[in-house]
Amino acid sequence: MMQATLPRVQRGLSIVGLIVFGTIALLLVLMGAKLVPAITEYLAIERAVQKIKSEANTVADIRRAFDRYAAIDDIKSISSKELDITKVNERIVISYSYPYQIHLFGNVRLVIDFAGTTSDRPGRNVP
Repeated sequence: MMQATLPRVQRGLSIVGLIVFGTIALLLVLMGAKLVPAITEYLAIERAVQKIKSEANTVADIRRAFDRYAAIDDIKSISSKELDITKVNERIVISYSYPYQIHLFGNVRLVIDFAGTTSDRPGRNVP
């Protein structure tokens, strides 16, 4: 007796599926690569503001210290004049916010609104 063998069902991606999947993956990688400088600069600003909070006492000192950190860390999205410096319960609070535009292609841009503060926030360790 002979057994009839059924044809196997092929598995995997077709060429069209591979092209679509590759295009989506490439777009995500390119977008991620363009996001890295924005996030790096935001983290540099956050580090600078946290350091300044503990070392400067007057508004002029805070602005000068931020300008120093901006020159060292190549911060260009925000200047010391754009820092919002207030005093709450005898503590200096430094706040900032700024938009960051990333050109993707053609007329398409990705805009990220970054913001931060040194005030006590829930879930944040405060010395």
